[in-house]
Amino acid sequence: MPFILVVVFIDVLGIGIALPVLPMLVGEYTVSRELQTYWYGALVISYGVMQFFCAPLLGALSDRFGRRPLLLWSLLGLGLHFVLLAIAPSLSLLLLARIVGGTAGASFSVANAYASDVTPSEQRAKSFGLVGAAFGMGFIFGPVLGGLLGSVDLHLPFYVAAGLSLVNALYGFLVVPESLPRERRALFSLARANPFSALLALGRHREIGSLVVVFALVILAQLMLQTTWVLFTHFRFGWGPRENGFALFCVGLVATVVQGGLLGRLLRRFGEARLALWGLATGTVAYVLYGLVQHAWMMYAIILGNFLSFAVGPALQGIVSNAVGPREQGVTMGALSSINSIMFVVAPLIGTPLLAQVSLLPPSDWRVGVTFFVSAALQATAFWVTRRYFSPRSVTRAA
Repeated sequence: MPFILVVVFIDVLGIGIALPVLPMLVGEYTVSRELQTYWYGALVISYGVMQFFCAPLLGALSDRFGRRPLLLWSLLGLGLHFVLLAIAPSLSLLLLARIVGGTAGASFSVANAYASDVTPSEQRAKSFGLVGAAFGMGFIFGPVLGGLLGSVDLHLPFYVAAGLSLVNALYGFLVVPESLPRERRALFSLARANPFSALLALGRHREIGSLVVVFALVILAQLMLQTTWVLFTHFRFGWGPRENGFALFCVGLVATVVQGGLLGRLLRRFGEARLALWGLATGTVAYVLYGLVQHAWMMYAIILGNFLSFAVGPALQGIVSNAVGPREQGVTMGALSSINSIMFVVAPLIGTPLLAQVSLLPPSDWRVGVTFFVSAALQATAFWVTRRYFSPRSVTRAA
């Protein structure tokens, strides 16, 4: 398990470095805020489309050939993605780079399947939390480093991210062992690799059908925030790469403390079901506040106060993972990653046009926060579905 946590950390570190800089880089090739927002949305959409089709494919391939070779291939692909972003002379090459990155970035389904392989079923929610903590650690240091480097040159963070991806591939080649024994591997079939088939297979588990809907709503709400955060804070507060880097540093720090340190205690105290409900409730309030605040420091206060929402994902993943067999872990995690990828497409399709429409309003106008209000509505719906799904008896059993 420690091996895969290092891989995830360095992987996300590279992604985090690029996060506060990419929207500003798009701005170098556009002539208005509206075009900047639309083009940034197109880059996010292309990434999500490729992840949607490739996540179940990589998950199914990892069930057949093992986790390690798929992880190594993906790390090399991410390195190429960052190189292309660094040297891109036009928006079209930026788009090509994101297509490559979406293909390679689908490896998180393999990382989650790796965690399932090496963890007893009763401890999987905690293991997913550790993977989430490694993810959060990457976002602690990545965005702030990217913000500082981007203040020097907008292309520099991508060169550094490319180097980290290649170092990570070398580490994986030399250190990371295979987690899936040959006798536990499944036969590969195109049906299992088909993203729609993977989703249908997930839907056939009646015990988790409603939770899959909740998972989709939560991811969509989060991605509505993520895909518009940098541009929103730029429009309302005048933030650049440096300021967004430090804000995202705070997000990563809180996520790591919750998922890497507090999650075990929270799970013992509340159980997976109640913890998910509390996280959904506090997250709904936080989205509304994000959209309304008029002072930059308040963003940090909301991030800190919304700590329980970082436990929702691991809690839901733990419930879903325990509902399927050991030979289905790769496909299941791939299907969940496909949901994430679908939302990566849907979120900018909704969020960036909405933000573009309000981009010329005065920064203090409440309508500038429209994307966060939509996220709040999605999160509130997820809370309602979850509350209906877990009857008092179900809550007791899940706990």
